[in-house]
Amino acid sequence: MTSASASEAGQRRIETTEELTAAQAEEVSSLLAAAAAADGQQPVSEQGRLRLRGGPRAGVRHLLLTVGDAAAPALLGYAQLDATDPVEAPAAELVVHPDARGRGHGRALGNALLAETGKRLRVWAHGGHPAARHLARVLGLSLFRELRQMRRPLGGLDIPEPVLPEGVTVRPFVPGQDDAAWLAVNAEAFAHHPEQGSLTQRDLDDRMAEDWFDPEGFFLAFRGGELIGFHWTKVHGGEGVGEVYVVGVRPGEQGGGLGKALTAVGLLYLVGRGVETGMLYVDADNLAAVRVYEGLGFATYETDLMYRAES
Repeated sequence: MTSASASEAGQRRIETTEELTAAQAEEVSSLLAAAAAADGQQPVSEQGRLRLRGGPRAGVRHLLLTVGDAAAPALLGYAQLDATDPVEAPAAELVVHPDARGRGHGRALGNALLAETGKRLRVWAHGGHPAARHLARVLGLSLFRELRQMRRPLGGLDIPEPVLPEGVTVRPFVPGQDDAAWLAVNAEAFAHHPEQGSLTQRDLDDRMAEDWFDPEGFFLAFRGGELIGFHWTKVHGGEGVGEVYVVGVRPGEQGGGLGKALTAVGLLYLVGRGVETGMLYVDADNLAAVRVYEGLGFATYETDLMYRAES
């Protein structure tokens, strides 16, 4: 299902589609790469980039902004709209090609997103760049959320030997064997955080198909035969960066030190891999987690901001 609308300026056109063709996905990937090279940061999240291929996703739409002759238009802007959260307003990410900024394309995409959602919208500004802040003000959006990326050198990191709660054992994830159990615990641990908690088998498969995936760095904690927590690490190849990708503990097991022990297990693994820098993401208002990571020597490296339309 595809719809299109002429925009306000010249030959600008915005097409909304639920599925990208292979050629469109390649064009969008090239646009994202150009923006990342110019800005020093990916303009669309990992989840969003994984959704470019593999067919339609329920609740996900792609907006393509082109300029030029209809027979050979140039892709100058892209936005992705995720309406899968059953409670919160749809969330979006958008980007304009570095060579085409300052021409109203970002505003046109923003207005298209507002029209698509009936002005019920949340928008990510990765890196919180001044231009993104300005666009948010122009669109009438208010700051809603602050996500911090924290980093620290791993050389010389003094990590005490992890102390697991009594009766708990840890082993690596086994693809095909642990999928269902992990998805269930992930959903429980992040019931308050739909971006993570709503991951499906398809989302897991997408990540396991990525070059960076290594089950040896994906740690599962069991009490008896029951999965109760995990720490999934991610090594960014060629960057010398190892990520505390996600740490989750089943609600009934929280508060007993398992999360701290699993964090240490993963960090020790990254140190053993010879990774130079550790990184993680944490919401700025999660003060307890921020304090834990600051206590481990992590400091804010950059910040992603989310804005929303006030209804």
